[in-house]
Amino acid sequence: MLNFLRGNAAQIVALVVIGSLYLTARLPVITKAERIELSSSFQFSQRPLPEVPGLPHKSIRTVNPSLNRIAGWVSATGAGVALNDIDGDGLPNDLCMVDPRSDRVIVAPVPDTGARYRPFVLEAGDLFDSATMAPMGCTPADLNEDGAMDLLVHYWGRTPIAFLARTSQPGKTQQPLSAATYRPVEVAGPSERWFTGAVTVADLDGDGHLDIVVGNYYADGARILDAKANTIDEMQHSMTRAFNGGRSRVLRWVGATSGSEPSVRFEEIQDYVDGTAREKYELTHGWTLALGACDLNDDLLPELYFANDFGPDRLLLNRSTPGKIRFSLLSGRKTLTVPNSKVLGRDSFKGMGVDFADINGDGYTDIFVSNIAAEYALEESNFAFINDGQPQLMQQGVAPFTDRSESLGLSRSDWAWEIKLGDFNNDGVLEVLQAVGFVRGEVNCWPELHELAMGNDLLIERPSTWFEINGRCGLSDKNHNPFFVRARDGRYYDIAEDLGLGRSEISRGIAIADVDGDGRLDFAVANQWGPSRMYHNESAGTGAVLGLNLRLPATNTTAAETSVCSGYKRTSGPTLAAIGAFVSVRTSDGRQFVSQVDGGNGHSGKRSSDLHFGLGQVKDGATLHVTVRWRDRNGRVNQQALELLPGLYTVTLGDTERRHDGCD
Repeated sequence: MLNFLRGNAAQIVALVVIGSLYLTARLPVITKAERIELSSSFQFSQRPLPEVPGLPHKSIRTVNPSLNRIAGWVSATGAGVALNDIDGDGLPNDLCMVDPRSDRVIVAPVPDTGARYRPFVLEAGDLFDSATMAPMGCTPADLNEDGAMDLLVHYWGRTPIAFLARTSQPGKTQQPLSAATYRPVEVAGPSERWFTGAVTVADLDGDGHLDIVVGNYYADGARILDAKANTIDEMQHSMTRAFNGGRSRVLRWVGATSGSEPSVRFEEIQDYVDGTAREKYELTHGWTLALGACDLNDDLLPELYFANDFGPDRLLLNRSTPGKIRFSLLSGRKTLTVPNSKVLGRDSFKGMGVDFADINGDGYTDIFVSNIAAEYALEESNFAFINDGQPQLMQQGVAPFTDRSESLGLSRSDWAWEIKLGDFNNDGVLEVLQAVGFVRGEVNCWPELHELAMGNDLLIERPSTWFEINGRCGLSDKNHNPFFVRARDGRYYDIAEDLGLGRSEISRGIAIADVDGDGRLDFAVANQWGPSRMYHNESAGTGAVLGLNLRLPATNTTAAETSVCSGYKRTSGPTLAAIGAFVSVRTSDGRQFVSQVDGGNGHSGKRSSDLHFGLGQVKDGATLHVTVRWRDRNGRVNQQALELLPGLYTVTLGDTERRHDGCD
């Protein structure tokens, strides 16, 4: 035996090393009993999202002839869905969906919420050419500030279009909703060929008006979807440091009108980020697939997160003042034991989704990012950038965030797109949803993609050097969308299959809202080249809930009074969502919850502008200490303390007249 060990020492050591590395890298597992316990408080019913009869159905796009061999790759995005209150009934029970099978934008009531109007297609008229353009996403927002919800649609092949709701009186959208309800208008001057991957809206300069952030993907001026083009479009010039994408844009709100012919005006801010000429170019020419705007240092000015494909994501510190939009770059701190790509702003991964939430209850907002994290394929890592609680470092250019995705169990999933966090059983602990999958095909083409990725960067940008991705090739097409739930050990585990959510789908966008006002979060998933689905929450739940529909008066006011009404109801005067308002909730036992009103963060899925706090167990009659901070319509910072019982409330901030009920 001793001779055997001596003669095979090298092989034995190798096996020990391999075994040790396997045990180190192997994900922890939970028992069947633990899975049953985790899944026992969740239940969802499924419905297909509405469709408009008579629309054409295709499964791949017509593209520039130079891209024909990779038409499947080029056709891999476009499905999107948003949930919000579009018809003004007080509930986020409407959806705006982009269906790539028809390249149409569909507005409809959420299934099982009443047939208040028929599903219809937004009509852009001469502004849209189906031969060279395709819609990529829809963002509900009151852009002209008249109290009626508008719809901002972004495209490949042109600049975004604002579909402004026509009104007969302030805050009253023409009913029932139809294509004629909306007037399509340009938001960026004469149309140019942009290929937009994501859009969000936020008050960037603190002047009280919503601005637009546009993250573009392919180079400006390309002819990606033009089948008659005689030019050769280029792909990314690197798999890890590509800066030849379309230029990201910031559009500052200038003015608007309402009525039967509404309008809105924005101006493009050409120079909005600090740095040298080269730094500015690289900061604004990533291949952006997701955007986030969220205040991370408590000044009620939103920072910007650009989730970029083929290169480093970017977190920008907001240094703006009213009328002057300005940002500077933030980067995480590199340490000896942390790889570059796990440091915020230094990664080489494929950012495709971003969301913000306080996952550890410390009162600071964390950042969650989807990347490609497919086992036995391209296993990069999703990010869970946990806030270190040192916002003062941001003034020194430091992003005070540390990636904890591996210890939280959130680092690995699949080819991931949208990521959304919410408390779906109201136990006070957030769940994590992801949309995953790329393209379906008969043959697994990961070997070919690996070969391409290891090739010379000078070849990658040439589509003629790519392997064929045109219907036969499959990449990450077998897995389901994860539903991550936190277990007692502090890690998250995917229990989608335990909940009957294990269907294999190719998904892109996720939208979240309490569509029926029952205190339970529902969600919709936009699927690429297939039917999209609505998931209605029928969970028994394990705790109380606080829901806040925060509104601002549509007219400017200097008052700081606040009216509160019980239930999600239509307010008695024209109001708009208080995008960017920050809320802190403290329970009687000292737990803290924080959140901000979302203006459209993520990839192609947009959550409603209502805030939802699952509270877990709360003593009967115990009040919640709620603090709301917001900028009013004049840009002034306000703060209000409220004492509320668990429940759903519509809160009008800075109301000029304090009403007893605050509602119709």
